[in-house]
Amino acid sequence: MAKMPIILTKPTGIDLKSLDRAGLEALGQRFGEPRFRGRQLFKWIYGNGAECLDEMTNLPKTFRDQLAKSAFLSSIRLAKIQVATDATVKCLFDLSSGRQVETVLIPDIDDEGRARRLTVCVSSQVGCAMGCSFCATGQMGFLQNLTAGDIFDQIWFMNEEAQRRYGRRITNIVFMGMGEPLLNYDNVLLSIACITDRDGLGLSPRRITVSTVGLARRIRQLADDEVRFNLAVSLHAPTDEKRSSIMPVNRNTNTDLQSLKESIQYFTVKTGRRITYEYCMFEGFNDTVDDAIALSKVVHWAPSKVNLIMYNPVPGLGFRPSEEDHLNAFVKKLVSRNVPVTVRRSRGQDIDAACGQLATRST
Repeated sequence: MAKMPIILTKPTGIDLKSLDRAGLEALGQRFGEPRFRGRQLFKWIYGNGAECLDEMTNLPKTFRDQLAKSAFLSSIRLAKIQVATDATVKCLFDLSSGRQVETVLIPDIDDEGRARRLTVCVSSQVGCAMGCSFCATGQMGFLQNLTAGDIFDQIWFMNEEAQRRYGRRITNIVFMGMGEPLLNYDNVLLSIACITDRDGLGLSPRRITVSTVGLARRIRQLADDEVRFNLAVSLHAPTDEKRSSIMPVNRNTNTDLQSLKESIQYFTVKTGRRITYEYCMFEGFNDTVDDAIALSKVVHWAPSKVNLIMYNPVPGLGFRPSEEDHLNAFVKKLVSRNVPVTVRRSRGQDIDAACGQLATRST
């Protein structure tokens, strides 16, 4: 018998974590408070991680009582935590809907055991509608968008975990967990605004990367919104024929490689920021020298670099990682064609926390 989801009682009123600084200031004024009360409220939520209104001791009790009658603080709950042999941490969180989502903390440990970088791989959706044939999350289908509060809470928890384990805060955030971030556009941008605010976590936008399968219209919207974070595009194949065979998004003329090219050129000109192409290496599919030549042409559309990813096998999907000699020949060809390239090795593979492996049994 299928396991039924646990439906939690949902509070009524305004979710305070659905509001940014300006929204909280306006809410305070609605209750007759000066604007700075909204700023205090913001700092309690996003700077101090307050879990209830009673913690906010510098707010007047009358204001807190008013808020308690018409607003609430949403939160996710830790359901499970796993630690891989390479120290990667994966957390499973319960959402208010009864569904679950996964988040990963990836430490970059030096030879002396110190964490040089602490990266959070955050989810923006439960499941994913993109249906990429090599990805475990894509096989779940789309179940729900996460709220800005759900996204923020993942990062807050992992920041606390980083300080507990390594004595320092997280250094980077990548929206490369479950879901397509640009299909949850407003909540993703709201969460980033709160993360980067000086009274929030205060993380630089340049330390944040949002990854997309290549939704051309949304990439243009990012440019028009003058975002300051980094953009990564999950490419994974350098031609329309190959890309369409593993990524359904490429079968639409509005999201094929030509549309992607135009949107990327628009983005880089308007923002002055270069693109990162994420490219999973699949044995016998996209890892030949000819593929490298085709990829180099894509990279030269605009200022950009390539991040080659050693594929993490997902049972039943039929893809294998490239052999080392194929990887080396691929890299050599890219370098010979003046393509900036890095190789990302698997992390957290033994707890299914690696790229493309995130999937829950939520229904």
